[in-house]
Amino acid sequence: MDFQIIIEVILLGIALSMDAFAVSVTDGLIYTNLNKRKAATIAGTFALMQALMPLIGYWIIELVVFFIGEQRGADIANIIALTLTWTAFGLLLLIGGKMIIESIISMRKEEKEESTKLFSYKEVFIMGIATSIDAFATGFALHAGLSNNLTVWLHVSLILLITLVICLIGIILARQIHKLLKGRHEIANLIGGVILLALAIWIVLSFYFI
Repeated sequence: MDFQIIIEVILLGIALSMDAFAVSVTDGLIYTNLNKRKAATIAGTFALMQALMPLIGYWIIELVVFFIGEQRGADIANIIALTLTWTAFGLLLLIGGKMIIESIISMRKEEKEESTKLFSYKEVFIMGIATSIDAFATGFALHAGLSNNLTVWLHVSLILLITLVICLIGIILARQIHKLLKGRHEIANLIGGVILLALAIWIVLSFYFI
């Protein structure tokens, strides 16, 4: 792997990690009981998903092409990518919409109640999957562009490391914003919900137009 390819992989890793960065900011805003271990769990989960998805996509196409041929493999890849894109859209829409509704209800209550959202491993895992769908599709492109299996492992390792660092930065940034909100958890939930809805729309638009 020469220097130019390394730069290309780094840029790819940064591009793929932007979805995870956005959701890391969201998690940093909404979870009121976040600590260092939980922050590391969020960043680690998103980084692992971003790394695993291209690998899974790569090997799926490797198997499909081996058994049914190049052309049919490309068709199946498109079907899989389409299905996963709309699945990610639905998951982010559901979570983001729920957060927005809950925050609006909380703000409209005459007697203000403390609106808190506790850390959820299940929710982090679901959002990790939803934000890594584009990375899954990248595995199809890696299959077309790489000449050996060793190279894909180098790609995946760099993507994991870059995503981990960027997600940690996103969480740290979000915690600083959370302090500025001075306990207004309903506003944090509203901002987080809007980010997830915007990300859901972006995932669909990027699939069809980018």
